[in-house]
Amino acid sequence: MCLLAATAADAQPGPGAGGPPAVGVMSAERRPVTESSEFTGRIEAVNRVDVRARVTGFLQERAFQEGQEVRAGSVLFRLERAPFEAALEQARANVASAQAQLENARVALQRARELRQTGAGTQVALDNAQAQERTASAQLLGAQAAVRIEEINLAYTEIVSPIDGKIGRATLTPGNVVSPTLAEPLATVVSQDPMRVAFTVSTRAAGELRTRYEGRGGAAAVLVRVRLPSGQIYPQPGRIDFVDTQIDRNTDSILIRALVPNPRRSEVPVGQPGDRELIDGQFVTVSVEGTEPVQAIVLPRASVLQDQGGNYVLVVDAEKRAQRRPLRLGRSINAEVVVEDGLQGGETVIVDGLQRVRPGQPVNPAPAAGAGPPGAPPAGPTAANRQG
Repeated sequence: MCLLAATAADAQPGPGAGGPPAVGVMSAERRPVTESSEFTGRIEAVNRVDVRARVTGFLQERAFQEGQEVRAGSVLFRLERAPFEAALEQARANVASAQAQLENARVALQRARELRQTGAGTQVALDNAQAQERTASAQLLGAQAAVRIEEINLAYTEIVSPIDGKIGRATLTPGNVVSPTLAEPLATVVSQDPMRVAFTVSTRAAGELRTRYEGRGGAAAVLVRVRLPSGQIYPQPGRIDFVDTQIDRNTDSILIRALVPNPRRSEVPVGQPGDRELIDGQFVTVSVEGTEPVQAIVLPRASVLQDQGGNYVLVVDAEKRAQRRPLRLGRSINAEVVVEDGLQGGETVIVDGLQRVRPGQPVNPAPAAGAGPPGAPPAGPTAANRQG
């Protein structure tokens, strides 16, 4: 009997190897989350002007330093003026000649009228005098217009910047002949502050962004942040100012642009290379963030499992059994992921020891490292929802 009793006692499950597996758990509580979606973008100047000659002439002077910032109206190049000044003087001489011819035609017209009134002149002579007077008047107008054209051409010998911005390299040096038909511009000026960041978004991602923010103010509820190629976050946020009206049929994406301030850097002398952080044509990573955090459930990425049915987690029910909960997830960053649907908040989620648990199996829950007791708000940094 004693032997049978001892054998029966040994068969009872205990807290050892035959008991429920120990698991680490945390409470799925809502906390402030800054939503963020990431895209690849390119920096663009708001204004970009190719500087070209308006007349043909010899390039006499370059009046700027390559890479410097220029003001609208400042002289960039000077062409040889002498040929244009001579053409202007010739046009003015033609005006004087046309003026003399007009005065002579008016005297002849007046004489023809007097003769016609006295009967000594014919109607034909009067008509001819009137036609000559009108012809002389038209010739004077044409000569005056030619003067205006030559004045404009002379003014074009000074090539000025049409905008404020930074000027690039000069393609020609003084001594070359320039003309409006040159294939390359003489230089290019790009505006500096603000700059635009342009990025394309798939139609699916654009729909998700619209759904997420339209009830909070649309584009006004969004900040655009730029991460530079070095990995540094650019400190000046931007605002969306343009969403294209057409979908690119080749990529099924839509273009979005945002304005981003680009002030001078205080640590770099004005006019020196790198005095502004953003450069036209620069590739960057664009982060579209909500201006206000939202309350969302955030879980460690390691706690989320996946099978043919999709993403899910195991939660501990009131009877200390593991139960499956299917999830719809947002994008993850680092080691955390935002839960968009599937949990209401307050559930006890298994985060450690998942490999030892199956749905419906009893478990022995204990707070996971850094998670606090079940039911307590989770600790840790705010997560973000990223769109890859």
